[in-house]
Amino acid sequence: MIYICVDDTDNLNSRGTGRLARAIAAELSKKYSVLGVTRHQLYVHPDIPFTSHNSCGVIHVKSDDKEALDDMFEIAKNEIYDDFIEGSDPGLSVAHESQILPSLIAYAKDAKDTVLTQEKARTLAKNLNIRLEGLGGTEDGVIGSMAGLGLAHAGNDGRFLQIGYIRNLLGPQPVEKLIEAGINAVHTLDGRIIHEGLVINDENKSVKPCPVNGKCILFVDEVDGKLHAIKRN
Repeated sequence: MIYICVDDTDNLNSRGTGRLARAIAAELSKKYSVLGVTRHQLYVHPDIPFTSHNSCGVIHVKSDDKEALDDMFEIAKNEIYDDFIEGSDPGLSVAHESQILPSLIAYAKDAKDTVLTQEKARTLAKNLNIRLEGLGGTEDGVIGSMAGLGLAHAGNDGRFLQIGYIRNLLGPQPVEKLIEAGINAVHTLDGRIIHEGLVINDENKSVKPCPVNGKCILFVDEVDGKLHAIKRN
């Protein structure tokens, strides 16, 4: 698997990082097999500048071709530059799963509850031979961009913004149809597996399943016999 992570690509009046990550995924899918896009929540703290939620976006590409890393990076870089938002501080990184070692996983976990620095992110990228660049502004996005790689690879963080064709399914949907769309399973938070029924998304949008041990799992809450989709960070 190859991961491409973008962070800090927006401002308060622009499209979000998640939307840009999906646009990059669309471009990459013209040449490569894209599994999906995940969103990962990072630390919210007064000392960390962020637009609204301090989250990064990661594109998951089903490939073992390390020779393609630079090409994927350039595709993502061009997409960011083509839609550059004044006031943003973008960071971009790309890594093959073999480059995501315990030191990066630890850094990624720290990014959820610790104030980190560009220096730490850049030093880690250099030591792991991971391509990381700041693409404008203060370039603070390199901090979250490195974190996203580790969080995505760990496989138990964040939520899917895109996988299969779940974004085409809006509003209440049968469990069976969600499974067909790309979700592996539907679970309640108390551990039950749901095989049938209508899942209600209170936002009337597409559901947001989560990565869990390499699977795409939608969590639901059963209230008065009705299944309500849960959106987790």
